[in-house]
Amino acid sequence: MASASPPAAPLQVLRWTSRTQVFREKRDGLELAMLLIPAGSFVMGSPPQEQERDDHEGPQHRVELGEFLLGRTPITQAQWRAVSQWQPLPAERWGRELDPEPSFFQPRSNPKARGFGDGRFSLLEGETDSDQRPVDNVSWLEAIEFCSRLSQRTGRPYTLPSEAQWEYACRAGSTTAFHFGETITPELANYDGTSTYADGSKGEYRKQTTPVGTFPANAWGLHDLHGNVWEWCLDHWHDSYEGAPADGSAWENLAEPNNKATIKKGNNSDSEHQSRLLRGGSWLNYPRYCRSAFRFDLRPGNRSLYIGFRVCCLPQD
Repeated sequence: MASASPPAAPLQVLRWTSRTQVFREKRDGLELAMLLIPAGSFVMGSPPQEQERDDHEGPQHRVELGEFLLGRTPITQAQWRAVSQWQPLPAERWGRELDPEPSFFQPRSNPKARGFGDGRFSLLEGETDSDQRPVDNVSWLEAIEFCSRLSQRTGRPYTLPSEAQWEYACRAGSTTAFHFGETITPELANYDGTSTYADGSKGEYRKQTTPVGTFPANAWGLHDLHGNVWEWCLDHWHDSYEGAPADGSAWENLAEPNNKATIKKGNNSDSEHQSRLLRGGSWLNYPRYCRSAFRFDLRPGNRSLYIGFRVCCLPQD
């Protein structure tokens, strides 16, 4: 008979420098690198003079955050496959089924392993499979199920980052449109390189995801925060930051009048149908959508070949 979930083992320190502390979660076929994001404060949102900004990126406001752990990269296809194939132990309860192979960008016989529209899949130099591509075509509800399984199996509180945690980690102390400066080029991120932002140059439009970690990390060691795949956050959508939390917590308020999600009569629950936040832009998007402050939303049951996620974990003593 299967045993109960083993007790949580301490996260193993892989590397520590004055800039980055990296921990490794290793359990039942899953290997996950988490970075310690330091406590601090930042000004969230974009200034009125930022090029191509939207009104819902303001008003700017200061947020104070405690430290937390964040995935060094978006969750990969290999990581997703490992967790989705776990069988529940007696003390564990899975909430919904997870497709082990949801991604469009994979060279397998799965019928979803195909391009869509302008998208295509081709192995890049050095690739033998798509295991290190970010998982795509995953809904918010499925990402939450992934986090729930990971929490139950490890004994640690894994979840999606709040919108504030995501932007704070993305900026890593920067105040510019992107964590690497005021503009972006296809050598720095995976997006539609046929379009430009500010004085950036045109370049390659890859029309597919790229392996995580392909492009330079930000100052805190995080990869793929601009482009590649949109990343789900915990928060419900709000049209502005008026009334937003100042402590970095997720803004979840079902009664908020300016939440633009429509609740359909007869649905199972409000939370399963109100829009949730996405951040970071994707391989499909123009560079303006990849800015640190840009916000996007979709219903939590939606999935697409340009949507993925990364996980967050509060540190434990």
